[in-house]
Amino acid sequence: MNELLAGRCFDFRGEEEIRLKGTRVGIEIVLSEYLAGRTAEEIALNYPALSLEQIHASVTYFLHNRSAMDRYLARWRAFGSEARAAQERHLPEVVIRLREIAKARRARLLSQAGNPS
Repeated sequence: MNELLAGRCFDFRGEEEIRLKGTRVGIEIVLSEYLAGRTAEEIALNYPALSLEQIHASVTYFLHNRSAMDRYLARWRAFGSEARAAQERHLPEVVIRLREIAKARRARLLSQAGNPS
């Protein structure tokens, strides 16, 4: 994919962020779906803001720049893991309480399933 076409399809916001032009969708979203085995049509159904052209352009860019995009996706996954871990360390009290309620309900349902009356 030449640079002119890439510039028409993507907003390069530095090394850490590539968005599909005219959207707030990062290329990593399309590529995650693609690498999970979804077709362009399936991706388009899940992300109606994207055109098939944008999806195909994302896959083409990935295939033509495989090593750089593999590094990009690795950084994106690491960032996501770190962000989730930080969220878990700083949960609001209401979330902690809701999790406790859900855990108690699951335990109650499991004990009822094991002791049919």
